[in-house]
Amino acid sequence: MAEGKGKGGPGGKDLMARLQRMQGELARAQAELADETVEVTAGGGAVRVVMSGTQELKEVEIDRALLQEGDVEMLQDLIALAVNQAIRDSQLLAARRLGPLAGGLAPQV
Repeated sequence: MAEGKGKGGPGGKDLMARLQRMQGELARAQAELADETVEVTAGGGAVRVVMSGTQELKEVEIDRALLQEGDVEMLQDLIALAVNQAIRDSQLLAARRLGPLAGGLAPQV
């Protein structure tokens, strides 16, 4: 086995320590994402959606006036629009939080 490679070579312990540290940072960041939320509205605020950073739908709020109009198709469209945007925003939030952690995988020179 070449020097510097594998578990027992020089730097192997350093690599394992870095990986363990990164694993802990990743777990912490994921837990924080579960507590963070994004909020999206559609239809001028008639539909409001709140989603966690882990893409869990937390709240859906629909203006009562929209329900009285009886336009089911419009309501469905607004809900789909808001949920899809919340998913995109939540994924962006996750990428911003987790992306820097992936940089730690680069080899140290």
